[in-house]
Amino acid sequence: MSLPQALLDSLSQVTGYQADSFIKTHELGDSPTSIRINPSKIDIPPAHLKIQDPVPWNNNGYYLSERPAFTFDPYFHAGTYYVQEASSMFLEYAVRQSIDLNNELRVLDLCAAPGGKSTLLASLLNSDSLLVSNEVIKSRANILVDNMSKWGLTNTYVTNNDPKDFSRIGGYFDLIVVDAPCSGSGLFRRDPEAVTEWSLDNVAMCSHRQQRILADVWDSLKEGGILLYSTCSYSEAENETIMDWILDNLSAKNIVLDKKDTTVLDQWGIIRTASAKHESIGYRFYPDQVKGEGFFLAAFQKIKADYQPFYQPRVKPQRTKSFKQEKNILTHWIDDLEDKMWFEKNENIYLINPEHEADLKVLQNNLYIKKAGILLGQMGAKDLIPEHELALSTSISTKVPVLDVSYEEAIAYLRKDDFVPDTPLRGWCGVAYEGHILGWGKALGNRFNNYYPKELRILSRLP
Repeated sequence: MSLPQALLDSLSQVTGYQADSFIKTHELGDSPTSIRINPSKIDIPPAHLKIQDPVPWNNNGYYLSERPAFTFDPYFHAGTYYVQEASSMFLEYAVRQSIDLNNELRVLDLCAAPGGKSTLLASLLNSDSLLVSNEVIKSRANILVDNMSKWGLTNTYVTNNDPKDFSRIGGYFDLIVVDAPCSGSGLFRRDPEAVTEWSLDNVAMCSHRQQRILADVWDSLKEGGILLYSTCSYSEAENETIMDWILDNLSAKNIVLDKKDTTVLDQWGIIRTASAKHESIGYRFYPDQVKGEGFFLAAFQKIKADYQPFYQPRVKPQRTKSFKQEKNILTHWIDDLEDKMWFEKNENIYLINPEHEADLKVLQNNLYIKKAGILLGQMGAKDLIPEHELALSTSISTKVPVLDVSYEEAIAYLRKDDFVPDTPLRGWCGVAYEGHILGWGKALGNRFNNYYPKELRILSRLP
């Protein structure tokens, strides 16, 4: 791979940059493969994946010795793990060092698609906390919904809004993660075609866009709240310069993440960098020095609110109707239904945490919500017509019949091919591979209806 000379020249004075090894690493082009397991579904990585080492800065991250065909892994489609670049998993370390995860937090992942950082955050937060994952581009928001549905939690919402829309709820969030759109130079090794799109003009454009995004969302962070800013760019204009811009234009102070232990990041090969004007501290990842791609992260705390604080209104718990019949039906589908809240909108039934009823009202009044909690399905004459989200959720009841299928049958199911499993089951059942549910099917004696979503089906053939 031939890197742009303008990029190499711009990095010559950047902290931690080592030209010879940096260029050689990109020439070799050997990008590591890593996954992060979903602790709500599994405790250890699936046995068939060839685990090499744990990712040191993430409790659930693992490197693989080789990249499998994830498309043909039922465990992947069941949401037991997410394929995520290792450097970006540093977000876990940043969160743990900057905020108390024992508290009930409202968290915003502003530029969330496809969902790597959102699924990571969802695994860190306690069940009383609320995660709002936002994506401004509609098509990418749909992908985000799919990945958050795989993660299966009730305390995660997906919105499709411009960053400035969040200013309507001033001081609402305790933590905001802005993994900002950038020039993407940190991913050149993984995506060599991106090299042709890189330019200094694009870097300048991205820097201005990053400033606008931060300015637009700032009011929604509460006083004392934490901002985590990251990019997959090497350019100072998108990293250290943005740190100085934040301190010049927003009421913030920089947070040093490794203040208590200044040696641990050295051991991991992560570079501590300082901005030119304010000497604020950020963290750089170079692929010749860490086992991962290029990445940058910096942390800030809001020290002063210069807006009218948002006050959460009291919301009287409500049910749209008596729900006696619905409750009897849903008890069959949902574990611990008494500890959860469900509501109906446009004939769809959703499951959320009761602690978030007021939050739901606030978000509905100010933002466009694409996904709230778990979409259960629609109520038929005598039973629930279940949605795919319910099958993948961690709230599904142990009373629901489950059909375990072979690997070949699982792939046929995921391809939405017709097959007739040998089973005494009748009616709705979860189709599972090695105990992990992939979606719904309906057994009708000599026929089996495959209800895997058409838009998610595997289109290619086994290699």
